[in-house]
Amino acid sequence: MSRAVRIHDFGDADVLRIEDVTVGQPGEGEVRLKIHAIGLNRTEITLRSGRSPVKPALPTGLGFEAAGIIDAVGPDVTGFAAGDRVALVPAYGAAQYALYGEVALAPAASLVAIPEHIGFVEAAATWAAFGTAWSGLVAAGQLAHGQHVLIPAASSSVGLAAIQISRYLGAYPIAVTRRADKVSALTQHGAETVIVREEQDLLAAVQRVTNGRGIDLVFDPVGGPGFAQLVQATANGGTLVLYGALSGAPATVPPFDVFARDITIRGISLPAHARNDVQLSAMKQFVEQGMASGALYPVIARTFSFDDIAHAHRAVEAGEHVGKIVVTL
Repeated sequence: MSRAVRIHDFGDADVLRIEDVTVGQPGEGEVRLKIHAIGLNRTEITLRSGRSPVKPALPTGLGFEAAGIIDAVGPDVTGFAAGDRVALVPAYGAAQYALYGEVALAPAASLVAIPEHIGFVEAAATWAAFGTAWSGLVAAGQLAHGQHVLIPAASSSVGLAAIQISRYLGAYPIAVTRRADKVSALTQHGAETVIVREEQDLLAAVQRVTNGRGIDLVFDPVGGPGFAQLVQATANGGTLVLYGALSGAPATVPPFDVFARDITIRGISLPAHARNDVQLSAMKQFVEQGMASGALYPVIARTFSFDDIAHAHRAVEAGEHVGKIVVTL
């Protein structure tokens, strides 16, 4: 028996229960992991709360991103063996594998070897953030040297990864945040400019920074009514990539701005890109090279113990942190 987090109802963080479970042998295409660190993401929060459009049968486990040591491999798994240190690139839903646990099954296709100089906490904070940012900026957005990138919710782990990837490609990341107390951290991690939504007019600030041209690529996890202003801030022929719905309200799109100025709006999902073998390989290569160069690095905001999983979820929901919240075992 080992311990794992399960939910029997959808709701706030109090629905998270740590229970004794039996984890069987891995099947075809699977490994069994001894989990050492779990990266928390909004996707698990959305599922746990019941706001996700896809609801698993209850009770269910949770988990989107983790790192650990393989302790058993399925009969057809090659390239990995018991004892290997690995992390996961999420190519599955947040309830498909019970990664919130001491021991969990995981798909071998999603594994990435952890370099010796990288710890489990950093490894568990890497692939959801940098994979999502790569999918939006590189695969979908075709970001090029010298372009301007607008990054709302920039203090999140994905936002920080987007800032770093923009810098790595020679683009100019413009971070957007609600609060002025995050400006220093965002600048420290590479933002060219920081726009504070509560204090500045977004359109005026964009026009000033881009010399009136507008934004080449917007990378937005918020949506909602404010999406219309992001469209207006986009340059003629520019692209908006939507990868989340933090607002909770439908995204508002001004049609004249879209068709009259030849603007492209795209949605992206990390699992969709990670399930494509060609894109997964390109993603891994890009991120691993960037990390080896020192240009890309996960930012750890705070760690919690496994027994404090509910407090960790509340911290994610509060949104006061800069970077990734990780649970350790």
